[in-house]
Amino acid sequence: MNVFSHPEFDHHEAIHFCHDEASGLRAIIAVHNTNLGPALGGCRMWPYASDEEALRDVLRLSKGMTYKSALANLPLGGGKSVIIGDPRQHKSEALLRAMGRFLEQLGGHYIAAEDSGTSVQDLKVMALETDHVAGVQTRPGLLGGTGSGDPSPATAYGTFIGLKAAVKHKLGRDDLTGLRVAVQGVGNVGFRLARHLHDAGAKLWVSDIYPEQLQRAKAELGAVIVDSNEIIDLDVDVYAPCALGAVINDDSIERLRAPIVAGAANNQLAEARHGQILTDRGVLYAPDFVINAGGIIDVCYERQGYDADRVRSHVEQIGPTLSEIFARAEREQLATALIANQLAEERFRL
Repeated sequence: MNVFSHPEFDHHEAIHFCHDEASGLRAIIAVHNTNLGPALGGCRMWPYASDEEALRDVLRLSKGMTYKSALANLPLGGGKSVIIGDPRQHKSEALLRAMGRFLEQLGGHYIAAEDSGTSVQDLKVMALETDHVAGVQTRPGLLGGTGSGDPSPATAYGTFIGLKAAVKHKLGRDDLTGLRVAVQGVGNVGFRLARHLHDAGAKLWVSDIYPEQLQRAKAELGAVIVDSNEIIDLDVDVYAPCALGAVINDDSIERLRAPIVAGAANNQLAEARHGQILTDRGVLYAPDFVINAGGIIDVCYERQGYDADRVRSHVEQIGPTLSEIFARAEREQLATALIANQLAEERFRL
């Protein structure tokens, strides 16, 4: 397995391969950049088809966290971790505690939070072995009530704010009543985004690999269930990817009918060139590491002293940031992702 010559390697500071024979843990931790502060990013658990696929994912995700925190004006660097395994079959207390011990060895260079395939409770188990986890404190909720530490509500709310900014820029409308949105993935973040859209009057089409999540979206939000392989083909106003990455690729771009791509998934572009292809085709893309930054903002404030009003205000800045990116990209006829990259690099490159 090549690392330094890997196409996704981008001056990463450190990559740690973690194995615990007793629990069966196999994990990779990648720290991309810590110029602005310690690397903070989610710990994902997923049944990767190969070790190579897991490495590619963690390299891309960790880099994305650097850019995400920089554009969100947070004193954090970028990192990510992946545990190789099916979270519904292979997760155990022993495995999670083993992961916690590996986090402890890094001494705070990387701080883990909840991600796809892991939960706040999982992070609390890791916390039995380390202090270097985030998003586990019970505190006031972002939108009222009591929060559990789960950053998903903030991620979904920020994505909703960003989606509205994209609709305003591309379609010239503030009212979402009747807006047609295809949400790919209705897990922790996707379902909450769908609820925000439903409450704003949007019409929903949803797909997911888990039938129970689809039935919930249908029952509670009136969503129309669509096969995961067909949701990209729908004639809708917004395509909102909220599952795994690389969904914008050579095949899907040919099939995409929506004029806006705005969702919470990380690394939506399979390759950087796909951002320019979207631009050339007149599709407005909300760069994922900008629109889905609500969770990292939420977790950062937890470490500083949580204030729900300040968090909400900060998350709502995702809208103006995206509007600035959209306007600049339009003026320069460049991909929105390229403009976002440039703005982020101005902040974290020393």
